[in-house]
Amino acid sequence: MKKIIVLVSIIVVVSIISAGSYSLGKRFSGVTAPATADAVKVERKILYYRNPMGLPDTSPVPKKDAMGMDYVPVYDGDAVQEEGGVNISVEKVQKLGVKSEAATLRGLNKTIQATGRVEIDERRTYTIAPKFEGWVEHLYVNSTGETVNRGQALFDVYSPELVSAQREYAIAAQGEAKLENADEETKADMKQLADASLARLKNWDITPGEIKQLTTGKSRRSLTYYAPVSGIVLEKKAVQGMRFMPGETLYQIADLSQVWVLADINEQDIGQVKTGSDAQVSIGAYPDKFFKGKVAFVYPTLNSATRTV
Repeated sequence: MKKIIVLVSIIVVVSIISAGSYSLGKRFSGVTAPATADAVKVERKILYYRNPMGLPDTSPVPKKDAMGMDYVPVYDGDAVQEEGGVNISVEKVQKLGVKSEAATLRGLNKTIQATGRVEIDERRTYTIAPKFEGWVEHLYVNSTGETVNRGQALFDVYSPELVSAQREYAIAAQGEAKLENADEETKADMKQLADASLARLKNWDITPGEIKQLTTGKSRRSLTYYAPVSGIVLEKKAVQGMRFMPGETLYQIADLSQVWVLADINEQDIGQVKTGSDAQVSIGAYPDKFFKGKVAFVYPTLNSATRTV
């Protein structure tokens, strides 16, 4: 009987130990071995998504551009977006060749280069066109391109109208002097005739010196025209012996002491060109010289073919 009791006790103890072992094994069976450092993957934080074509357009969420391309994610460490700007990684800065320097206060001047052409200043061009009908009797300047000085004789003309007007004024001026003792009405009529003859000669550009000679009775058959300015003869239509009509151009003279340079400025640079801006001109004929000038005028029209002003 005792053997049976001992045997049952042993069986019970063995069962308890087996149950405990099974419970502990089941408890520790869910515990995994610690992972190695190489197997740990750290997820990088996405800051934003940038335009795949490099445009200054970002998005906080994934999206596509107009061409259907996915926006590229920008991770923490590649670029840090701060208030007022974006910091780029050192590697990208080196690839882009970006340079930085301390901010200083200075003027920012942009130089605009353009092609141009030298032309005559339209305000310094003079035309000689008699205001009466006549004939060219003699030429003192007989070639285009010749240099003339102000007051230099250009040509002599003969006009029957001019001779008649000179005699009319001479007679009226002499008659006015002789009628000093006449009645007031007669003197007024003679003075009116003399003033009308004088105004007619002045309108024909007769010089005061020649008009003064007429008062002494020294009228001339021909009239000499003089250069109104020093310059170059651009055009000479006068031919000795030719007949001309009132207003017909016989000479054209240009003062070349100052000239224009017409530069063609591209459309995108128009806003940076203003009247009074400094200009520096270089010419192929004088490669070692530079000529300084000022912007005097900006045309209000745009050339639709070249997109220049």
